[in-house]
Amino acid sequence: MAAAVGLRDDLTATDLRRLAQSRRDAGQVRRLLTLAVIYDGGSRSEAARTGGVGLQTVRDWVLRFNREGPDGLIDGKAPGGRPRLDANQRAALAAAVESGPIPAAHGVVRWRLVDLVQWIRDEFAVSISTQTLSRELRAMGYRKLSARPRHHAQDADAIPTFKKNFPAQVAAIRAALPRGTIELWWQDEARVGQKNGITRRWAKRGTRPSAPKDQRTTSAYIYGAICPAEGKGAALVLPRCNTEGMTLHLAEISAAVAPGAHAVLILDQAGWHLSAGLIIPANITLLPLPAKCPELNPVENVWQFMRDNWLSNRIFKSYDDILDHCCFAWSRLMDQPWRIMSIGLRQWAHG
Repeated sequence: MAAAVGLRDDLTATDLRRLAQSRRDAGQVRRLLTLAVIYDGGSRSEAARTGGVGLQTVRDWVLRFNREGPDGLIDGKAPGGRPRLDANQRAALAAAVESGPIPAAHGVVRWRLVDLVQWIRDEFAVSISTQTLSRELRAMGYRKLSARPRHHAQDADAIPTFKKNFPAQVAAIRAALPRGTIELWWQDEARVGQKNGITRRWAKRGTRPSAPKDQRTTSAYIYGAICPAEGKGAALVLPRCNTEGMTLHLAEISAAVAPGAHAVLILDQAGWHLSAGLIIPANITLLPLPAKCPELNPVENVWQFMRDNWLSNRIFKSYDDILDHCCFAWSRLMDQPWRIMSIGLRQWAHG
């Protein structure tokens, strides 16, 4: 039988009851009142009946109380099981996720949970389930996301250099103009056709939902431009991309620029964007993006939004049907200026 454990002598039954009146933790109050019985000279059995627990539990409370005082009687969070991975192993796992697999060494071109489970077993001789590994990765801030395409020949310094020099380029354009405001516009084209895309959709686990898919090739092109700071845009839907179409689009953008303002139009280096035959309105200055860097253009995100919400998962009967849906989608976007701002504003460009 275990020896009796005495209570600390810096508190009394009156002190414990006074503390119990001021505390909001019900478990702590019950334990304080139980130990007060002992301070009053009651037996451990009487204290156990007061607390509604067994003698061993009362002993555990006494030990916690002697060690930590009244705060030791507050319900704490259970420590849980020992983590399967230590800090060094988590750091190595993060590095492996960031760098991706080596196909020749790991036999896969993307990490799945089962692949990472095998990698951890090979590297650290640690066995871990896919469910536990999923929780570990989520706790480290990782999620399974769709990768953003990047041109294989893109200059690694092109994007940071363009962002760094962008304010100076806009300032140089402003300095060469009479007084007036500058509007930043972004331009691009998107093909919409009968050979249409299929988006993700909600479905039961274990199933693969279907969607209609056309193999015909009739198509049209949306020439689109947005001014995110003002929440406005300008677009045309034309049968092909060429210098004549771009000239028409520049005229459309020019009409949408505020009176007295000048538009800096940022666009990629497609041949019809920089053609010598292009007619550029007086209130527009073209600013080309670096080659092979479409991710700098927020209109790419506009196209993704329009396809996901209004243009994908459809069968277009004819060119006129494509034209009608493209005009409808762009009109819906123009009715939501906040959406243009949300999608198009860039900290590096708009400050």
